[in-house]
Amino acid sequence: MDTDQLIRTLAADNAHRAPRVGALLTTGLLVAAPLSILIFATFLGVRSDVMSAMHNPFFDMKFAVTLSLAIPAIIISLHLSRPEALMRGWGWLLLLPVGLLAVAIGSEAMMAPAMPMTMRLVGKNSRACLSAIPAMSLPLLAGALFGLRHGAPSRPALAGALAGLLSAGLAATLYASHCTDDSPLFVATWYTIATAVVTAIGAAVGSKVLRY
Repeated sequence: MDTDQLIRTLAADNAHRAPRVGALLTTGLLVAAPLSILIFATFLGVRSDVMSAMHNPFFDMKFAVTLSLAIPAIIISLHLSRPEALMRGWGWLLLLPVGLLAVAIGSEAMMAPAMPMTMRLVGKNSRACLSAIPAMSLPLLAGALFGLRHGAPSRPALAGALAGLLSAGLAATLYASHCTDDSPLFVATWYTIATAVVTAIGAAVGSKVLRY
């Protein structure tokens, strides 16, 4: 069987495969979520001033950014689980968190700064951010790869990278409730670095476990 015939055969199986992948991805994430939450509850926990922080638009912005990464990554990863699927026309969804951060950084720049830019950028939790988000992401990444493994992505490394993105987005949503650094500059820097680490892991592992 040549490559084109194999792709056509796999595509013909798509009617029942796509819903199955979606269900298994959901199951994998739901099974993994308690472990990520356990890591969060054991080592981090919700910040003590969360009620007053909710009145800060930059605190709320963090959740908008992380979810605007996680949700499109889930949608695109399900799309790419089909053998004939292409990334073309879907990548713009991943620009949503970039746009939100750009608006937030611009808004913060127009306000009277409460602290110098360097302090807003570095913050108090950069090290915690770089360790906590990947740590909470790993169970979710395993669950996501489990679900996507039942698909037939033609670009397994890319599908694995999307699994990393969605896992990091969900983990960062948890972490955002702990982090007391609300500056968009902090989020754009340290959340992005942590997400890049998880994405790289997802691409490396996905290139092997998602290959068919």
